[in-house]
Formats: sequence, structure tokens, C-alpha cells
Amino acid sequence: MILSHKIELDTTYKQRNYFARCCGTARFVWNRALAAWNDQYAAGEKPRGMALKRVFNEDKYELFPWMKDIHRDCHSQPFANLQKAFVAFFKGTANRPKFKCKGKCRDSFYLANDTFRVDGEVVVLPKIGRVRLKEALRFVGKIMGAVVSRTADSWFISIQVEVGDFRKPRTGDDAVGVDLGITTTVTVSNGQEFAGPRSLKANLEKLRRLSRQHSRKQKGSNNRRKSAMRLARLHARIANIRQDFHHKTTTKLARENQAVYFEDLAVGNMLKNRKLARAISDAGWHEVRRMAEYKARIYGGVFAKISRWFPSSKKCRVCGETKATLKLSERTFRCESCGHTEGRDLNAAHNIRTAGLAGIACGPGSSGSAHQGRSETIPG
Repeated sequence: MILSHKIELDTTYKQRNYFARCCGTARFVWNRALAAWNDQYAAGEKPRGMALKRVFNEDKYELFPWMKDIHRDCHSQPFANLQKAFVAFFKGTANRPKFKCKGKCRDSFYLANDTFRVDGEVVVLPKIGRVRLKEALRFVGKIMGAVVSRTADSWFISIQVEVGDFRKPRTGDDAVGVDLGITTTVTVSNGQEFAGPRSLKANLEKLRRLSRQHSRKQKGSNNRRKSAMRLARLHARIANIRQDFHHKTTTKLARENQAVYFEDLAVGNMLKNRKLARAISDAGWHEVRRMAEYKARIYGGVFAKISRWFPSSKKCRVCGETKATLKLSERTFRCESCGHTEGRDLNAAHNIRTAGLAGIACGPGSSGSAHQGRSETIPG
């Protein structure tokens, strides 16, 4: 199992400047590689990331001498990333790769495991030397690589570690079903309810005000740059509040239960409903399910997804009768056959648990199986 620990860096001005140049180099190489890929594909050829890299390496220092000051991983890894992106695109699991624009994409660059080392609360990086970490690396094992990235005006390093058969002890062995909602983000079949912080809704007015102020600033001015940073910090705060809730909730589910069952919702399709898209995104359903899956493996439990066509909300958990229709506004489930009355989400969670135990599941099933090529991030 590969786990990654995302740690904030305590950087100097010189280090931040170098990191920004590394990100710019990675973005420049990505765009150049994507343009070459598109040209070859339009000509009827079959482009490959490594072939594009060999051609680029032949004269990159003659054409772009400033790259000598940037570590080689910054202008070699984008080709591997592009190859991976197109493989996902042709499989139908991702959109077609796009060109990256400065200020409108995630600034990051990759470092191979033989180019840096971690020494306590210090990481020694190529070209720039020692950079302080705001906390020590949590995991023990073989370091596989790292990604340095920027969020607002803060820099982070995400270090991937091969931890082997990593396990944490559970405190319970129950099996529960989980229903995801908007009013109550997570409803568990054992009666637990977790209302999300709705961080976007709570900060929406402030976000709109800062966005209006930013749009009025003159392009290229220092005031516009400062305004953009204020806006970025607010976005980061909203995301951090949401992520904190996700981590605490999913850790509790994985630690206290031997089996956790979710409904296989088509979240992407549901986001097309403009009346619900913001609320669903603010709740972060996909992220809750993703975290619950990998944490179930860490705690030695089972994670499974129930078929999205299973009528978990319409079915009475007592008598099994299924309603023909159920409006979204009906928050209390009332069964006409047996008279059972219960909260809509709790009734659905019980049905999901029953279906999971009966094996009406799809997806990965047991979380104990190894997923060697995948890393999970534990933020600092």
C-alpha cells in the first residue's frame, strides 16, 4: 500500500521563487508536449509520451538554456503525466487533456525518490537544499516520490511512501450502511448523523464580495495580485473546512465498523442538476466515499458499493414494500402497507446495510485487497 503525507513547507523567499519557476517549467513543458501530441495525432500518427520526451531532450538546453537552472524532473515528468492522462481519456474515465494557463491551474511539480531525502523535520531538495517541514513525516517505509504544490500563498510537499501491509486497529466490528444527503451529509444505519459544515454556503457572501472586488482591479496591477491572493486564501479555507469534516467522519466510520456500505451514486450526473449542484459539491459526496474506501483498507475492514438502481429510499426496511414514487421534499418515510414511519435518510441507510450484507454490491468489494499503484493523501 502506498500512502502519501501532505506537509506544509516553511519556505524562504528564495525557495518560494525557485518553486514558482519549477511549476512554470512543468507547465511550459506540458503545453509543448500536448501541442506536439495533438499535431502527431492529427497527422494520423500514434504519439507516445516517452517518444516526445526523447525528441525534446535532444536540444532542450540549446533552445531553452534557462532550464539548466531547474531540476530535470520538472521538465521530464510532464511527458509521463501526459501519457497517463491520454490513457485515462481513451479509456473514458477522464476528459481530454487541456493546455494549462498560469494562474488557472494547480501549480505543482514532481520529484523522483532519488533526488531528495527527508531528515526529521527537514527535506533536502535538489538545487535548493534544505527546506523546513512544519511536521515530521508520519509513515515509515520506502519513499516512492513527492509532489511539491502551491495552495494560495502556501507551499506543500506530498511524500508518497510504500508502507507495505499497513494496518490500524479497529474499535468495533459492526456492519453499517451509509446514506449521503444534503441536509445531513452522512446518515449511518446505527443512528449516527453527521451534518456537514457547508463551508461554501457559510462563506458564499464573502466569496462573492471578494470576487467583485477582484474583478474591478486593473489587470497586471499589484492590487489585482493581492486581491487574487485574498480570494485564493478564502477558497483554501473553504476546502480545508470541508476536508477536515471528511477526514474525521470517514476515520470514525472505518475505525468503528468492520464493514461499510455506500450507494453507488452517479455524482457526476447529479451535478448536472443546477438546483442541487452547489449543495452536492459543498457536501463532497465523492470525497466522502473515496476516503471511506481507502481507510477501510487501512483498518482492515470491508468497503462495498450498492447498485445505484437499488431503491434504498423508496423501500420500507420493515416490510420490504417499495413505493412507486417518492418526492425529494418528503423527508419522512411513511409506509402505506405496514405504517412504519422513519426519517427518509435513516430508512435508506438501513436498506443499504441490508443490501450490502445480502451481497447486492458492485465496485471494489473488500477493501483488504491491495491497490499497489495508488496513493492516498493524509494532509498535514
